[in-house]
Amino acid sequence: MTSDRDYTLIIDKSGSMSTPDQAGGRSRWEIAQESTLALARKCEQFDPDGITVYLFSGKHKRYDEVTSAKVAQIFLENDPAGTTNLAGVLLHALDNYFQRKAAGKTKTNGETILVVTDGEPDDRKAVFEVIINATRQMERDEELAISLIQVGSDAQASKFLKALDDQLTGVGAKFDICDTITLDDMEDMTLAEILTNAIND
Repeated sequence: MTSDRDYTLIIDKSGSMSTPDQAGGRSRWEIAQESTLALARKCEQFDPDGITVYLFSGKHKRYDEVTSAKVAQIFLENDPAGTTNLAGVLLHALDNYFQRKAAGKTKTNGETILVVTDGEPDDRKAVFEVIINATRQMERDEELAISLIQVGSDAQASKFLKALDDQLTGVGAKFDICDTITLDDMEDMTLAEILTNAIND
């Protein structure tokens, strides 16, 4: 399932991403950059035309065909600031998938969307609605997978992501396409390893 699949990475660049989680430690933004690079390298083995990368806060920006060589440039062009409009960026990424699917341009095994975020979204309900609507357009369970990876240790964010993981089908989703990984789950794994695991799940 990992090959002949597209990969999209959505990275939170809201203001709180500049927070270091340990005193004197690296910021969440620096950790996200390192992981994105590792993920892009890994995905190139499966998806040689590069991955799609979105950076989002209140608005989002999309980068197509990103290879590991382009990752550093993307992070240089962006700084953490603003709010967490996760629903908006997810809607864009999912709509884009269904448009390509209708045009016969998606890969046989579908698409994995990895979201790296540290906080609660501006609108929880909207995030649920976007994902539920997407599942209703799907024909088979494995064509779309969304892995939400939490950096940082915001308890409210953990709670929200857990709800996405556990409650989707209970509130009307056709398939359970979300999988959440928090820092508690990670323990000794690096974010790069987590991202790689999400692909191989």
